[in-house]
Amino acid sequence: MVERRAVRRATVRGAVQGVGFRPFVYRLAAELGLTGWVRNGLSGVEVAVEGDEARVSDFLHRLTGEAPAVAVIDDVEVVDDVGGYEDFRILPSAFDGVGGRLLPDLATCADCVRELFDVADRRHRHPFINCTSCGPRYTIATGLPYDRSRTTMAGFSMCAACAAEYADPCDRRFHAQPTACHACGPVLSLLTSAGGVVARGAEALAGAVGALASGQLVAVRSLGGFQLLVDATDAAAVGRLRARKDRPHKPLAIVVPDVAAAARLASVDEAEAALLGSPRAPIVLLRLADGGEVLAPNVAPDVGVVGVMLAYTPVHHLLLAELGRPLVATSANRRGEPLCVGDGEVVEQLGEVVELILTHDRAIARRADDSVARVVSGRPLLLRRARGYVPDPIDVPWVLRPTVAAGGHQKVVVGSARGRRVTLGPHLGDLDGEATWRGFEAALTEAAEGLGEGWTAAVDAHPDYPGARCAAARSGGAVEVVFHHHAHAVACLAEHGQPGPALVATFDGTGYGPDGTIWGGELLVATLSGFERVAHLAPFRLPGGTAAVVEPRRSALGWLAASVGVEVAEARMAGHFEAQELRVLSQLLRGGVASPVTTSMGRLFDAVSCLVGLGDVMSWEGQGGAMLEAAAMGSEVTAPFAPVLTSGPPPWTITFPTLVEAVLRPTEPAGVVARRFHLGVAEAVVEVARRVGLPAVGLTGGCFQNALLATLCEDRLKVNGFQVLTHRLVPPNDGGLALGQAVIGGVHRSLE
Repeated sequence: MVERRAVRRATVRGAVQGVGFRPFVYRLAAELGLTGWVRNGLSGVEVAVEGDEARVSDFLHRLTGEAPAVAVIDDVEVVDDVGGYEDFRILPSAFDGVGGRLLPDLATCADCVRELFDVADRRHRHPFINCTSCGPRYTIATGLPYDRSRTTMAGFSMCAACAAEYADPCDRRFHAQPTACHACGPVLSLLTSAGGVVARGAEALAGAVGALASGQLVAVRSLGGFQLLVDATDAAAVGRLRARKDRPHKPLAIVVPDVAAAARLASVDEAEAALLGSPRAPIVLLRLADGGEVLAPNVAPDVGVVGVMLAYTPVHHLLLAELGRPLVATSANRRGEPLCVGDGEVVEQLGEVVELILTHDRAIARRADDSVARVVSGRPLLLRRARGYVPDPIDVPWVLRPTVAAGGHQKVVVGSARGRRVTLGPHLGDLDGEATWRGFEAALTEAAEGLGEGWTAAVDAHPDYPGARCAAARSGGAVEVVFHHHAHAVACLAEHGQPGPALVATFDGTGYGPDGTIWGGELLVATLSGFERVAHLAPFRLPGGTAAVVEPRRSALGWLAASVGVEVAEARMAGHFEAQELRVLSQLLRGGVASPVTTSMGRLFDAVSCLVGLGDVMSWEGQGGAMLEAAAMGSEVTAPFAPVLTSGPPPWTITFPTLVEAVLRPTEPAGVVARRFHLGVAEAVVEVARRVGLPAVGLTGGCFQNALLATLCEDRLKVNGFQVLTHRLVPPNDGGLALGQAVIGGVHRSLE
């Protein structure tokens, strides 16, 4: 039989650089006896193969089916080629073309962990061990293609042994850009809080271990910035961290070596174990286990859950192995400021907080805080999208004009869109501090530069958001003003590739509405191009305005005043305020002065938390709602506080008269009231869905970080025959706004 020759050229697009894709291609071509070449290009990985037609066809089939596990292939374009290749080679990277894609940072893989603790391995206890399946990517990359010269490893010359591995297509460290060893890689240093060098190398690690074991606070340089570490079983040490960081109550995350260690502290189901152990390694919110190993009670007080992540760097593994107990691992920053990435920043901002600083000499190119997630209805739900997820793009079925999305004012994320793809940057935080603002401006610049000229700015409609004004000014005039809750709704639709119309419950704390009031308890019929407000919470006032965010008693006073009158509300709240303060706030409510109108579901959750006795004043936004969820989880009552909707044409207002009665004359335990309230909110969503009659219902907004609320709504909607759209790719909170903004601002008006 005469052999039929074929020559094909393929471009593989996606997250295919820095994951061992080229050596995989090399080995596959060698196995099949094909000639040609492979190289990195700015558009992805480019491949040319020549040989027997059946074997070339097999190669192209296996190219996607057997790719490295951490690779993400978006598409493969195949064309005929000229050929004439004598062997198969890995060529230098091509620098022409546009586009390209970085891979997120990945947790240390099992192979590297084994080598880390293997006394016979030359990388035994090497604090920067990595391979093509793990280690830093996004946070060390300074450009594309993803080659060593375009990373912060460019200044580290490889020793002969590392260079041989790096050049060997059959080695798992072939072109692993951060590859290094004890002889040629970065070096740990232990500094005093004033920046003086205490020790280097193995002695630096040993010094940090000793400090942590004695209850001291140590700042440790991680992948995308510094973390503050302290013994999670030492209540006094945790208390010092809280006092020094001015974080009295907000739960602190902990880091443990493996899933088994996590299961000794908290309840871990199969889905949670998979999320914990994934290469993305986010912080996962877990229910504290009864009878589990004892964490200090001040690690995660009052909310019933603890954030747990597995060690995702070699330094984490080494510290935990030496200590033998979990560590608190929280972001190293001042309150409201971005994550520290340089030694000088830590000394300046946290010199009075920590005793020691464990750092190294590999620079961080981009900040990336730890991602946070929880499992809801058996699926991961992101609460903060950062390390491990950024910069993975989100594909949508619509062609988008070049658009930069500015996000909101809290939990800010900047996004960009072009074609059928939206790319979101890392979590930046709240735009109140100067350092965060600088980070926002840099993210805006990077997003705009990636699009070139002629992009549209998609910005929040709030007239006082500085980020929106900045993005609009930079756009040169092409601006799409997007209302806050429309952006939330479209973010939810976009994740599912649905253009609408769909009913979307958008429940959060604050969002500027078209009527100039504060929305937040909204049910919208939304499409990509517009929305109709079909239902909302009955409005109430917030005496003193934004002070209510951390004072649930103000929300309670305003909500009761709207429900039963100021006099009755004042009498019920007498024990929650000083007499003079209560008189002043009541006067503000009567006169409508400094008391903005709101329909906020977040503030209603706060109000109920206060009225059932969980606290008058909180130290972090959302604390009241988190405590209310925890209280509700302790009850199995099934009777809701039935919602009442107005009749007539929409928008319908939603009230809970039996809830008002229950909190005016308390007779039921806090957990029962909390559970019945959650059930009532779910029933309100179902009732509106029945009235509207659309088949799909979305759940979005910060209130749906509440796993109990999200589960109750989803279950009740499904029982009633509705398709439920929930978030999985971006957070339901304001961290997901940029996706909705980018789609609204970029989508063509005629959808195909």
